[in-house]
Amino acid sequence: MPDAQGTPLPVTAPPASPEQPSYAHPMAAFFLMFFKGAAIFIYIFCGWFPTDFVINFCLICFLLVCDFWTVKNVSGRLMVGLRWWNEVSESGGSDWKFESLEEGQRTVNKKDSFVFWSLLYAAPVAWCVLGLIAILKLNIDYLLLVVIAVLLSGANLMGYLKCSKAAQNQIKGKFNSLFASGLRAYMFGRN
Repeated sequence: MPDAQGTPLPVTAPPASPEQPSYAHPMAAFFLMFFKGAAIFIYIFCGWFPTDFVINFCLICFLLVCDFWTVKNVSGRLMVGLRWWNEVSESGGSDWKFESLEEGQRTVNKKDSFVFWSLLYAAPVAWCVLGLIAILKLNIDYLLLVVIAVLLSGANLMGYLKCSKAAQNQIKGKFNSLFASGLRAYMFGRN
């Protein structure tokens, strides 16, 4: 095939791209998407079917709770190597606990991480949009579901953001400690 000046260009096959890694935890990714998607889908389309509000409310709440538990205890640990929980102290204060894989054990799949963080951010945004629609339609009953959904998905988002920050600080602390000990050995080891 000639180029703009009329000289033929060599016809070659495109360079072989390295195969993209697949999901390391496809079941965790599936259930992460399933519970979030099912709750939003049923919320949007429950008005199309002649069912009682109580049934819709219970079903959506059940899906939201399953989503919260799955994200908090399974998906986060498997897909990004993080886990969080909150303990109430005897004085009544809230104490956040974070858990992350050690640096040597931590191999996070990029696709898993992308799906996890994308859905973690997208869910509260989607529920807020649905909340605005419920307010505009003056649909106060279903607004309660949106409030529950925003609280649960927002708690997971906040917990994982704090957990991620704590894990980064832990890595920085280990690096600084290693650097300081190496510097001490270098400075005081030479006499």
